[in-house]
Amino acid sequence: MAASPATVTFRFYEELNDFIAPDRRRREFSCRCASNATVKHMIEALGVPHTEVELVLVNGDSVGFDRVLGDGDRVAVYPVFEALDVTPLLRVRERALRVTRFVADAHLGGLAHQLRLFGFDTLYDNHFEDAEIVRLAVEQGRIVLTRDRELLKRRDITHGCYVRALHRDQQLREVFERLDLAGSARPFTRCLCCNAPLRTIDKAEVVERLPTSVRERHERFACCEGCGRVFWEGTHWRRMRTMVDALLVQAG
Repeated sequence: MAASPATVTFRFYEELNDFIAPDRRRREFSCRCASNATVKHMIEALGVPHTEVELVLVNGDSVGFDRVLGDGDRVAVYPVFEALDVTPLLRVRERALRVTRFVADAHLGGLAHQLRLFGFDTLYDNHFEDAEIVRLAVEQGRIVLTRDRELLKRRDITHGCYVRALHRDQQLREVFERLDLAGSARPFTRCLCCNAPLRTIDKAEVVERLPTSVRERHERFACCEGCGRVFWEGTHWRRMRTMVDALLVQAG
């Protein structure tokens, strides 16, 4: 005999409410579920990408996305926990969203640039198709950063972050806060242009490539291991340093 449709009570917490209908936000609500509907199916049917979810409790027990819902079940859905390690409770994925490697979609070039400034390995190309973003996320264990909710519903993506803010500085603060990145930031260790690591280099090795004014005023240099660009602590660096320090103090 085929399973009968079930009536299930849901409650979404914190920023997950942004994805659901206004009359269902920050409160319990009941809805009918198709027979054999899973947790993942219903969460996404209600508008929330599964990659935004870190913990699901059904009747008080932590469950995976494949849990089939039954009549009378009560479901609590939680987003990424910033200050609390819930790894022992996780059932929806093998590990918490603490992997600090990213791939950003075509709309987040400014954010990608800022994350590299803070030392985070962040892939970005404004020609990336969705399929390529999914491939990179799966093969390299990257968190997908996007403003496309449907992209985050792709079955193969396990870690993702829907970016709500529109301006790159606000986007950076949002991602820092939601993924608790301040403690793992390593500013000025990655090339802003190609994402490769930087290494300290002796002035003598690059002196012939330096403008005369730089050669006379600076002694410390770094070189990109990918594209070969040379960096020094000039006026632009000092402006970035001020911005970096301010955000780390605020986020810390």
